[in-house]
Amino acid sequence: MSVIFESTIKMADSSSEDWYIELKDTVDNRVEICKDLSEYSKKVEELGADYGGNIDEVRWSKDDNVPLPVMDKVRFEMSKLQREIEEEIGKPLIDGDTN
Repeated sequence: MSVIFESTIKMADSSSEDWYIELKDTVDNRVEICKDLSEYSKKVEELGADYGGNIDEVRWSKDDNVPLPVMDKVRFEMSKLQREIEEEIGKPLIDGDTN
């Protein structure tokens, strides 16, 4: 059994700036709504705990109506969060070695 999470960036119904992430556990079809990346990180950790922290893949997508400025903001916030985590654990999250 592969543990795969699907993360979809979506827009709030009545807004052109407010976004959220729909997080789906494809093993049992649980869905969590995350209003920001901090909440998303916590929910991934909580859902992943059910599998001993072993998540095989996180698939990212976005709805068609998500504008480029929102995607830029999300990317910036993801990069910032990654740097904070890397500083905390003392090593890169992504291995840049392709050899």
